[in-house]
Amino acid sequence: DERIILYQKDVEANIADLQQEIELPTGDIISELEGQNVLVKVIPDMYDILSGSVKMTSIFGAPLIIINREIMPPWQQTIKRLIDIFVSLFVLIVFSPLYLTIAIIVKTTSKGPAFFRQERIGLHGKPFNIIKFRSMYTDAEKAGPALSSTNDPRITKFGIFMRKTRMDEIPQFYNVLIGDMSLVGPRPERQFFIDKIVEKATHYNHLLKVRPGITSWGQVKYGYAENVDQMVERLKFDIIYIENMSLLVDFKILIYTVMIVL
Repeated sequence: DERIILYQKDVEANIADLQQEIELPTGDIISELEGQNVLVKVIPDMYDILSGSVKMTSIFGAPLIIINREIMPPWQQTIKRLIDIFVSLFVLIVFSPLYLTIAIIVKTTSKGPAFFRQERIGLHGKPFNIIKFRSMYTDAEKAGPALSSTNDPRITKFGIFMRKTRMDEIPQFYNVLIGDMSLVGPRPERQFFIDKIVEKATHYNHLLKVRPGITSWGQVKYGYAENVDQMVERLKFDIIYIENMSLLVDFKILIYTVMIVL
């Protein structure tokens, strides 16, 4: 991409000057550079300078903000992953009778397999197969990808109960155990819907900086999204989570999730 090459030639260049050259908004430029080993600096507004809340540097006298791509300190990332592993092992072992019971009910109340696998996009855009208890009738998407709604006729009677209690999500502890997901993180989406979201909100790609999660701040505060516009609205909460990501925030989201399930 010529725009990325332009940045790589001079990583200390003023992003505002480059914006005029390639005629892209600053947000789009940063989204284009996501995942690239490039140092990005942006001219701040007066509030950023006065608040002192950002790391500042300068080039030829012009103050610049350094965009820090490290979301969590390394030690917190390590602890977060260890918690993911131990909690997943605990749930998979201790609640194995519950898994078996739900699988039997799913099998006996509607035709089809007990588990449902679907490709989703994870950390750094890597695809993986998410595992859930099947809550819809088989061939639910024979007409193409579609989001579920409150009164979706494709959802089974037991599937309605599972979705209300989030029981259909618990097989994802296996995804967490093998490293595809985390306990807390933005909900993973299919590439089809990601393309639709990016058309309206290019900053969605920032969610791919972290592992997707079983639960998220967007899921807790907004809930299920029934269309792309709602997915864009929920995106705001997930961006807030990433900007404030810490172990303490993760614990708070987990507590909220347990309260919702109960």
